[in-house]
Amino acid sequence: VQLVESGGGLVQTGNSLRLSCAASGRTFSSYSMGWFRQAPGREREFVAAIWVGGTTDYADSVKGRFTISRDNAKNTVYLQMNSLKPEDTAVYYCAARRGYALNYDYWGQGTQVTVSS
Repeated sequence: VQLVESGGGLVQTGNSLRLSCAASGRTFSSYSMGWFRQAPGREREFVAAIWVGGTTDYADSVKGRFTISRDNAKNTVYLQMNSLKPEDTAVYYCAARRGYALNYDYWGQGTQVTVSS
């Protein structure tokens, strides 16, 4: 599986962005997908996940502001980010894992999101 993120950019505090992650292959629907982020000088952290059945999970820091969704017909997972804050500034990575596997096996190259105050 190859993952390609897009949609990052520079926005002001309070604005919105939608990230997309396009996946290759014919079995996208059998993968659980996740979004992670890494800010300068910090470890990569979990942001959101959507399981094969559609159940979603979010980090507390983004709950109520971010929404993860998937379109299996388009082999794409999205991250809608609203009410962005400067602390959301990071490189955002898309990841995939088979079914309900514990670990993510595939990662994208990342897309930069910068939120100015």
